[in-house]
Amino acid sequence: MTSSASSDASAAAMAATPSPSVRQVSLSTPFTDQKPGTSGLRKSSRQFEQPHYLESFVEAVFRVLPGVAGGTLILGGDGRYGNRRAIGVIARMAAAHGVARLITTTGGILSTPAASHLIRKHQAIAGIILSASHNPGGPEGDFGVKVNGANGGPAPESITDAIFAATTALDGYRIVDAETPSLDVPGVHALGDLRIEVIDGVDDYVTLLQGLFDFGAIGALLRGDFPIAFDAMHAVTGPYASRLLEGLLGAPAGTVRNGTPLEDFGGGHPDPNLTYAHELAELLLDGDAYRFGAACDGDGDRNMILGHRCFVNPSDSLAVLTANATLAPGYASGLAGVARSMPTSAAVDVVARDLNLPCYETPTGWKFFGNLLDAGRITLCGEESFGTGSDHIREKDGLWAVLFWLQILATRRCSVAEVMADHWSRFGRHYYSRHDYEAIASDRAHGLYDRLKGLLPSLVGTSFAGRSIATADDFSYTDPVDGSLTSGQGLRLLLDDGSRVVVRLSGTGTQGATLRLYLESYVAAGGNLDQDPQQALADLITAADQLAEIRSRTGMERPTVIT
Repeated sequence: MTSSASSDASAAAMAATPSPSVRQVSLSTPFTDQKPGTSGLRKSSRQFEQPHYLESFVEAVFRVLPGVAGGTLILGGDGRYGNRRAIGVIARMAAAHGVARLITTTGGILSTPAASHLIRKHQAIAGIILSASHNPGGPEGDFGVKVNGANGGPAPESITDAIFAATTALDGYRIVDAETPSLDVPGVHALGDLRIEVIDGVDDYVTLLQGLFDFGAIGALLRGDFPIAFDAMHAVTGPYASRLLEGLLGAPAGTVRNGTPLEDFGGGHPDPNLTYAHELAELLLDGDAYRFGAACDGDGDRNMILGHRCFVNPSDSLAVLTANATLAPGYASGLAGVARSMPTSAAVDVVARDLNLPCYETPTGWKFFGNLLDAGRITLCGEESFGTGSDHIREKDGLWAVLFWLQILATRRCSVAEVMADHWSRFGRHYYSRHDYEAIASDRAHGLYDRLKGLLPSLVGTSFAGRSIATADDFSYTDPVDGSLTSGQGLRLLLDDGSRVVVRLSGTGTQGATLRLYLESYVAAGGNLDQDPQQALADLITAADQLAEIRSRTGMERPTVIT
């Protein structure tokens, strides 16, 4: 059948479909715990399976988002437990609220970066991404719903605050009574007046990346004597990485490990760091079979980069990409500027000064980069939590970062370790580490944090790890584009030699609280650049524990995760 004939048949089938009835479901009591965090609403899978729980949040989304009636919506997720059920619910509610066009993907598999691209390409009013990112999945794991705005980036706080307010006042929701179409193959379907397009979720994203990087040069590298390993962690990037690395770029079969998305991520924790991607780390750091390794998280926006016997700290990765950006065709004309989140090390700041680029320090959360990207003030941005990205979309992008590193290696014809050694010899080294203390009882975590916050005014000028505290504050940020003020973003100790200690409470977990301790010490070019980071930071680690009373107040002898 020709494409036009296929379209005619689809249109005829849509026209012949009877309109389903819209049902108003009453709620006796609204939910009070549906406040989105920096990356949407994340709760346990069991909580999302409560009657009306998912529907309540989605109803609030449709009531708050502008342009819902007659608009286009992008919908998909990382394939975790609950993904398909949620797509069906959201599609039926979209039909009830007058959405004209809903674009989803085969199997409902859609990475966060690919979703951002589709929103921008199709000028959608928004995207709903079903993911809890790097959190575990399955019936006993976590689920999440994130809303991205029309620019492709995470919805601003004005929207998420309005959604939360709506959830607390709901008396019901609207949904149509109908079977939702199959997601198994691409096609066009109707749900009343709603046109549902099931597309291949990989194609558009791959085309986007082909316009940014030299696939010929990268392919020549991967087909030569340069074995690599990519761990998809049984999460969303498996199909994307297989198409890119093994398909278009010609890497050997088996290069992509754990490439089939599973509802429980194979029982693993899809967080690409040295703790949860330890099998990949052992292959690169202890073995000799591979020259390059990488992993991405549950929804595909985070990345970990490894070389032979070499781990690339995410803060260093942003600095290296900035220093080598013009090697990639998509960035050959140069960068407008760069940005990093406040807890991220200042490694990129040094590069930006050398290249005479504007450099911005923002709160944690990709939405803060969005204003800078939309205004054309920056081209690259990143954060210490394994996220880097550029103005090609409005999200961090794991596979983009992997290809960028491969572009650098293909052009410079050297190893990852040599890239890092050359970088440090030119710009100096920021010894940096993040210590995560996970699942702390909330009262203990907040008690520790509030005590330290209360001490800040008295700390300036006092001794700390053989240095002096020059500044002690709770970080706030005035957006240079819209003038908005964001406060309460993390406790900072800025020392007189440029070292830093930052303490934050994270909102990405669903059990208790996560305390994050960030430590940074700068050594200029010509200094000792070959230390183990934990040894180089040992005095800061000890002093931070003593000041904040971390071990005594949490009852934890060591961090859950060290990166």
